[in-house]
Amino acid sequence: MKETFVATFLLASVLLVSPMSAQAPQGSGAAAAPNTASDQDIQMLRENIRANRKQITAANMTLTADEATKFWPIYDQYIQETAKVNDQMWALIKDYATNYNTMTDEQAQDYMKRAAAVDQQFSALRTKYVPLFQKVISPKKTAQWYQIDHRLNLLLDLELAARIPVIDPTK
Repeated sequence: MKETFVATFLLASVLLVSPMSAQAPQGSGAAAAPNTASDQDIQMLRENIRANRKQITAANMTLTADEATKFWPIYDQYIQETAKVNDQMWALIKDYATNYNTMTDEQAQDYMKRAAAVDQQFSALRTKYVPLFQKVISPKKTAQWYQIDHRLNLLLDLELAARIPVIDPTK
């Protein structure tokens, strides 16, 4: 059952990033600008990811009924806050896709600053929620949530890294 949820999550993540992916044209020596999906498409796919993420978390957490009634409202609040950080990440990806073929040194510098800021926000947000979860579940179960959440983020990061081309410094 857990494998099904993970497979669903990975499939959804592939669908989420596929419209944004870039591939180098054959024989040209240069990478093409990433294709872009509509904001509506991205929003629907992000909602699908959040739903699958919750299913994976639920399938892998060992909560009693009492713990679950206290855990899930905090989890939902956490996901709402991550959506705000994800908004910044998707804006960054869209900006990167738009400027990929004409990236200036200034844009590259800005990209690195913005990407680092998003990474820090994700880490700070997860850290912020540790004591909130520990008020309603044990530290071990909080660590379980932390690991699951971190691993899901790593899967998404890996998928993004595989689909978003690195900057071509010769351009």
